[in-house]
Amino acid sequence: MNVAVIIPAYNAAESLPALFERTLKVLPKENIFLVNDGSADATKQIAVQYGVNVHSHSSNVGKGVALQTGFDEVLKKNFDAVITMDADLQHRPEDIPRFIENYSQTKCDVIIGSRLHNKKGMPIHRVLSNTMTTGLVRLRTGANISDSQSGFRFITRRILEQIRLQSTGFEAETEFLIKAALIGASFGSIPIETIYAGEKSNMTHLQTTVNFIKALFRKY
Repeated sequence: MNVAVIIPAYNAAESLPALFERTLKVLPKENIFLVNDGSADATKQIAVQYGVNVHSHSSNVGKGVALQTGFDEVLKKNFDAVITMDADLQHRPEDIPRFIENYSQTKCDVIIGSRLHNKKGMPIHRVLSNTMTTGLVRLRTGANISDSQSGFRFITRRILEQIRLQSTGFEAETEFLIKAALIGASFGSIPIETIYAGEKSNMTHLQTTVNFIKALFRKY
């Protein structure tokens, strides 16, 4: 398969060198797309140094917009699927071949890297928020979605071509799952390692929670 990786990034200069070094071991630079979401640090310059595809927003407009920018750029080229991955090293680039292998076996349209297979190492507030939101998304979609808040995902071109995100923030990932379910996407998952460095869950922020609820119950 010809698979692209989309990395939304905001002020990610500290983690990007290690992320690129590791990702370039499994994919060529032409397959890596970094969306610089208005960073004030050296995010763009580092990506340029590594020779990956770079697309920048003039200001910070949110992860949902960054993801859609990445989707639009990938769809202009001859890729069969994309993998979305965070810029902060919470996602292991070494897992990229596992997504591709899983697709070759299952042909699922959307494959989620699930942290809920093994909660060891996950902060309790993460366990609670991820379990709750995943349960609500399952109820909303009727689909067997394993970890609705994981941004580590494999998505086929067929699904990307039919979905356009409206949400601008983190809730866009919930919107994507709902829209994918509505067009009949099949869902799978692979277990991934839980990697945290003590940061807070975005779902503990009031506005992010409100936006999640709006995305969950919006009519699509």
